[in-house]
Amino acid sequence: MSTEEIQDKKAAPAEAPAVESPSNGSAQAPQNAAPRAARRDAGSAGPRNAQRSGRREAASPRRAPEGAGEDGPQLVEKVVYVNRCAKVVKGGRRFSFSALVVVGDRNGKVGHGFGKANEVSDAIRKGTDAAKRAMKNVVVVNDTLPHEVYSEFGGAKIVLKPAAPGTGLVAGEKVRAVLEAAGVNNVIAKSLGSSNAANVVKATMQAMLTMRTADQVLSARGKKKKEKESV
Repeated sequence: MSTEEIQDKKAAPAEAPAVESPSNGSAQAPQNAAPRAARRDAGSAGPRNAQRSGRREAASPRRAPEGAGEDGPQLVEKVVYVNRCAKVVKGGRRFSFSALVVVGDRNGKVGHGFGKANEVSDAIRKGTDAAKRAMKNVVVVNDTLPHEVYSEFGGAKIVLKPAAPGTGLVAGEKVRAVLEAAGVNNVIAKSLGSSNAANVVKATMQAMLTMRTADQVLSARGKKKKEKESV
């Protein structure tokens, strides 16, 4: 055999893998993938998916926002006091928090709650939920109180006096939180005893729950307002 034939035989197997072509396989893959991508796009833009997305968009505004239930978003939430407690354990300290919250609708309905948790936000949320469950009706006449009242709870002593329109709330932050949540705008208040936040709030709530209007007193005595005016 001549040297040219030997060189042709040696070159033939080297050219064979090039003919089987990984390049042809790679060129066929995008051609096969293109119809699949087109099918996916066509399926995503189909009438069924369009109807589903339309239903979801139409249904989303009907959902009530979080925190808006029967009470509604008109409730006023006031954080009166947040306390931090540290427990010393092996390896460091563990902190926990407690929050005193007052909730009212500014229309004669108010309540207070106390919550404890390892985070401030969770403690406030628990206190708010407890205050909403403990809401009670109080007497509010012309944005003020019907009469003067004195109340004690523990070491806290509270005096509340009605005031003329335009006076405003002359009270400390703890008493003010309860009065504002109840819808009282003109009051003169004084704390005479302990400054403990929980006791002051409870004394204020107790004072407002003991108040009664003139009509309520006369109806309890079996009389009417007209009879009193005539006398």
